[in-house]
Amino acid sequence: ASSGIGAACARALAAHKVRLIIVARRRERLVELAGELGRLGAPAVHIEQLDVCEREATLTALAALPPEWAAVDILINNAGLGRGLDKLHQGDPCEWDEIIDTNVKGLLYVTRALLPGMVERQRGHVINLGSVASRQSYPGGNVYCATKAAVRMLGECLKQDLLGSPVRVTTIEPGMVETEFSVVRFRGDSERAQKVYQGMTPMTAEDIADTVLFCLSRPAHVNISEIVMLATD
Repeated sequence: ASSGIGAACARALAAHKVRLIIVARRRERLVELAGELGRLGAPAVHIEQLDVCEREATLTALAALPPEWAAVDILINNAGLGRGLDKLHQGDPCEWDEIIDTNVKGLLYVTRALLPGMVERQRGHVINLGSVASRQSYPGGNVYCATKAAVRMLGECLKQDLLGSPVRVTTIEPGMVETEFSVVRFRGDSERAQKVYQGMTPMTAEDIADTVLFCLSRPAHVNISEIVMLATD
């Protein structure tokens, strides 16, 4: 929740009086955001400094949530990144590991930690942030596209795993959204990142947060399975 779509989702939910657990590696950003969320209407905010790529740390931390925070009703799996645009045969395997560990394994670890409680309590909603890259490849997108295809398929399989349970699963797949994503992909090269959105109007993190809110607020018998979102341009 330290930036981009995660922070925007936290703000949107705070305005609807939702108690929030905000998770990220950068604690100072979470502290700053927590104050803002309180002003927006969140009744309470719990900060969890965590790198979801670290399996044992993630499972341990989420198993040890304070009792008043243990019954999680909404999980937004938002952590994700891309690195570079190299051709596969020229790519850096260390970057591949970083993308897979964040986009796929991080989602698996957090879901594994929190989903059993949802099933036991017979309520809950898992929202996975995928990408239009799960459906459409692009030059240099090899490993990133593959991880987002995995996110999409994990959502499909999860719905089958949860048949007979009222727990809902939604996959949201945005196209161009202007956040820190491209700056991270190009390792801080802001000029190169800005060129990604040149000559067009990209979506914003708030656009995605609005859609998350829509999916969460449907009647209990309605599950929004997948939404693909594109900038009009």
